[in-house]
Amino acid sequence: MLTVHAYGATSVAEPLVPMTIERREVGPRDVLIEIAYCGICHSDIHFARGEFGDIPTPLVPGHEIVGTVTQTGSQVTQHAVGDRVGVGCMADSCRECANCLKGEEQYCLKGHTLVFGGVGRDGQLTQGGFSTHVVVTEDFVLRIPDGLPLDTAAPLLCAGITTYSPLRHWGAGPGKKVAVVGLGGLGHLAVKLAKAMGAEVTVLSQSLKKMDDGLRLGADHYYATGDPATFENLAGSFDIILNTISARIDVDAYLSLLALDGALVSLGAPGEPLPVDVPSLFANRRSYAGSLFGGIRETQEMLDFCAEHKIGADIEVVPADRINEAFDRVLASDVRYRFVVDTSTLA
Repeated sequence: MLTVHAYGATSVAEPLVPMTIERREVGPRDVLIEIAYCGICHSDIHFARGEFGDIPTPLVPGHEIVGTVTQTGSQVTQHAVGDRVGVGCMADSCRECANCLKGEEQYCLKGHTLVFGGVGRDGQLTQGGFSTHVVVTEDFVLRIPDGLPLDTAAPLLCAGITTYSPLRHWGAGPGKKVAVVGLGGLGHLAVKLAKAMGAEVTVLSQSLKKMDDGLRLGADHYYATGDPATFENLAGSFDIILNTISARIDVDAYLSLLALDGALVSLGAPGEPLPVDVPSLFANRRSYAGSLFGGIRETQEMLDFCAEHKIGADIEVVPADRINEAFDRVLASDVRYRFVVDTSTLA
């Protein structure tokens, strides 16, 4: 077993604290990664604070992991010592069900194994990326292209693929109009990705206070949803609407913005059910859908796409001893647009 430094939760009621954890020995198909950076996602906070239910403790969050391979198992063929690599939300899946065989491991019918807070094949609790090292089976390790700096690439492993996957699935590209609801950790990457795919991009935000940023990131248009005229003026406009926020929204109001065969896709998880007036779906043959992050194949495709188009997250790098402060600032929407932890500060 390998003892490593980490930052984790000992209770849902207490801040994260420094700790040491045990990583499994490197097996024949495993890769040992020295972590350089790990992004902070809203869901890390939800998990650590028990908002998704009871958690096993101690628990080390973090699922936007990037670093360098320092050891490989005897049967590893996909990665070598010195490779720049990343690990996202998943550490494993059954690899046998219909969805896994289609390369959609995130929808594993037996349930994928989360990179933290899950149970690995060895029966041990998985621990995340707020640590110095991690051991992961090679099939769930991604290659980080040389054109992507590791720090700005880290959030791509969750926020990037979570927005890329629905854009690809619903056909974002030239001639398509895409709206992004919310300009935060997910939204700012959705704007960059949709624009790089060739779509006409509009940001829908509660106010215009981030308008300059939205246009800088590549948006063609920016509207305030706090203005009732916005919904009237944009009725029937969009082929795809990505809702990146976790707060309650008026679903029917956003459905009214869809063009023929348009889709409203929710990426954030609100804390309460959202009512939908089913007849509102009939007009324009509208769809209301949800989307998780992507599978391993699609995540690698996304990383290669981002390297080609020079897309990374807008980040603020923090040392490990400021993780709790960063959590509070995320909840206060006080970051533009993603925190990344420098894990070298854990050693």
